[in-house]
Amino acid sequence: MDTADRKLFLGGRLKRLRRDLGLTQTAMAGDLGVSPSYLNHIERNQRPVSAQLLLRLAETYDVDLRTLGQSGGPASEATLSEAFADPVFQGLSVPRHEIVQLAEDQPAVADAVLRLYRAFSDRRARERAEADITGTGGGGETPADRVRDFVQARQNHFPELDALGETLAAALEAETPGEPFETRARARLQARHGLTVRTLPDDVMVEWTRRYDPHRKRLHLSETLGPSSRAFAVAFQLALAEHDAELTALVAAADMPDDATRRVLKVALTNTLAAAILMPYGAFQAAAEATGYDLTRLEARFGVSFEQAAHRLTTLSRPTARGVPFFLMRVDQAGNISKRFASGAFPFSRFGGACPRWRLHSAFRTPGRVVTQIIETPDGGRWFTLARTVERQGRDAFTEGHDLAIGLGCELKHARRLIHARGLDLAAPEVTPIGPACRLCHRHPCAERAAPPVDRAPAVDDWSKSVSPWPFVQDAG
Repeated sequence: MDTADRKLFLGGRLKRLRRDLGLTQTAMAGDLGVSPSYLNHIERNQRPVSAQLLLRLAETYDVDLRTLGQSGGPASEATLSEAFADPVFQGLSVPRHEIVQLAEDQPAVADAVLRLYRAFSDRRARERAEADITGTGGGGETPADRVRDFVQARQNHFPELDALGETLAAALEAETPGEPFETRARARLQARHGLTVRTLPDDVMVEWTRRYDPHRKRLHLSETLGPSSRAFAVAFQLALAEHDAELTALVAAADMPDDATRRVLKVALTNTLAAAILMPYGAFQAAAEATGYDLTRLEARFGVSFEQAAHRLTTLSRPTARGVPFFLMRVDQAGNISKRFASGAFPFSRFGGACPRWRLHSAFRTPGRVVTQIIETPDGGRWFTLARTVERQGRDAFTEGHDLAIGLGCELKHARRLIHARGLDLAAPEVTPIGPACRLCHRHPCAERAAPPVDRAPAVDDWSKSVSPWPFVQDAG
């Protein structure tokens, strides 16, 4: 159909224009030289808008005709689609044509819907922030949230799994002394459980990096896994084969509310046991102390990755052999947090840790290098931190190089025990003040602020400009 022949139904936008001008249908009809009933039909999209009427609109009300072909209000198809994609509308499956019809035919109603949704979203964000600040918890928890809270409540320390790991590691060494861990673990899987391990091409494994076939009793590993990741995958399978009953009992004792959370918890606990087998508590803690918590030497001695060694450092809370109480965070280049653990105090709120002043987020500029920093949190706490990029386990067509960063830290008072802090003036250090996520942070001014705090009003005016993109009223009220 030629554009000139296409009928234009602009009822909703014409109605918005009339209301913006403060006119009744009768008054506008008189201005345009048409009958009120004809204008009513046009506003209800029962009649198309003619070229002559468009010209009269332009002449009478000084309207740019191009604006009539666009959504005039904030509730566009895109913004409404984003709102209806919220999980709160799960199950409604609002079709696109209904969203388009709402935006174009009922713009005032669409704006009202969007205003209500934004009020709901702001209230939800505020409640989450307040719950986080007060430590009272919040609604909408996912299985991952519940498992993270459970692990943190134990300070990421599971002595029963550490004991099982040490016993099994000693048995492996006794059975095949001097052999690499993966060789010893494969031999035990075959001898004790009739289970074989095969490495398969990436195009055969497709999305999987590790996959167990219980019928053939075969563990399939992707060729994309490096040596440390492959060893950990074998340790994970050995942990399940040897101690599934104990792991299941720990999950049951946790009394989680649903099956999804129980499954996530079992994987987390099995990972913990696998790490305890690869890095037995006593030997690992002693090596950490002897080397000044030198992650490079720990990697080499235990045949693990930087991330595996760093994660293990957050579990050293045995009363008779405590390590430095570390916290750990892992982020991607977009700032998404995929891991957070702590064996002691933790400097960030549950939803925080995204402060761009922390070098964790700039580690991507120097891939593979450890960068150190002393930070100060709003409560005056000081922390020694180090960060380094690591490669994501497995690859896909869209993954490139060092795409994750690990941040590891401890209270400044423990830094003297770390080789990474040598040479720094720990008595009068250079300190970087940081905050939690911008929506929770009250530090001002900050040139890197991305949003005002949820409990403060923006203080933006046309008389001045702050170094902060979002200055805000200092006192809540």
